[in-house]
Amino acid sequence: MQRFHKTWCTRVLAAVLGLSAVGALAQGYPNRPIRIVVPYPAGGATDQMARIIQPALAELLGQPIIIDNRAGAAGAIGTDAVAKAAPDGYTLAFGNAGPNAMGPAIKKTPYDPVKDLAPISFVANVPLFLAVHPSLPVSTTRELLDLLRANPGKYNYGSTGIASASHLIGEYFNFVTGVRMTHVPYKGGAPAMVGFIGGEVQVMFMTGLDGLPHARAGKLKVLAIATEKPTDLAPGVPTVAEAVPGFNGSVWFGLLAPAGTPQDVIARVQDAVARAVVRPNVKKALADLSADAMANSPAEFARIIGAELAQWTRVVRESGARFE
Repeated sequence: MQRFHKTWCTRVLAAVLGLSAVGALAQGYPNRPIRIVVPYPAGGATDQMARIIQPALAELLGQPIIIDNRAGAAGAIGTDAVAKAAPDGYTLAFGNAGPNAMGPAIKKTPYDPVKDLAPISFVANVPLFLAVHPSLPVSTTRELLDLLRANPGKYNYGSTGIASASHLIGEYFNFVTGVRMTHVPYKGGAPAMVGFIGGEVQVMFMTGLDGLPHARAGKLKVLAIATEKPTDLAPGVPTVAEAVPGFNGSVWFGLLAPAGTPQDVIARVQDAVARAVVRPNVKKALADLSADAMANSPAEFARIIGAELAQWTRVVRESGARFE
């Protein structure tokens, strides 16, 4: 009995000391520089967004923020590095829907996006625009659907690459509307725009950063924005959802931590993000990239990732889309 009592007390003491250590970590956080891993090359859209919010986060958290670009495998390499990092709040990921919801729906990743990462907050949401080549005799999403249904397989849609957001959202559009367009992948946004403007493809879900300058020049025609509700990012532009109820073709960007990071630490970073994204200079800089600055709670962020994983898994399984 004495041995049992001694063992029980030792375990309780160890648990208390462990909780105290976590509490002390959270209470003193942060007390050294924070590294934010961007799982894409420097200069890309994800990197630009991370660097827009970097100064505000450094000020609000009181520590330098170091951007660490770890590109490769469509974002999976950098994301995996964060998933395997110490859960102390000093290594975070500036991720997006690609390696956290889309990629894992296509093929197995070295990390589990739900079990190995702790969502902190959105930083921005980037809706894609549904656009067509000016040669197509359509001006609305409904007219495009009528044309595509009358000519199954005749028209092509472009993407920035196999398994990219523009590819998956294009397949999603095919899937939910019952139309049949042929996918033509390009190696990045710039080559895709060249092919689109040249008429190699007639339809594309494009980012505003890639496509709006060409649309303003009359080289492309924007039909709608792929948000469920109208947005100030595109005043007066109708939504795809007006013709395809519930359709959402947006890509989120946000901060995530390794699973097991103390909740107080996550709350501290989430609060800093929420205060940073409402700053006028941050909102404007993100809007210039056609990104809608926004924050949300870790619970809401986790719910969205789970819903997107289910959605894209179903699209991949049932659409017959090829990803190789």
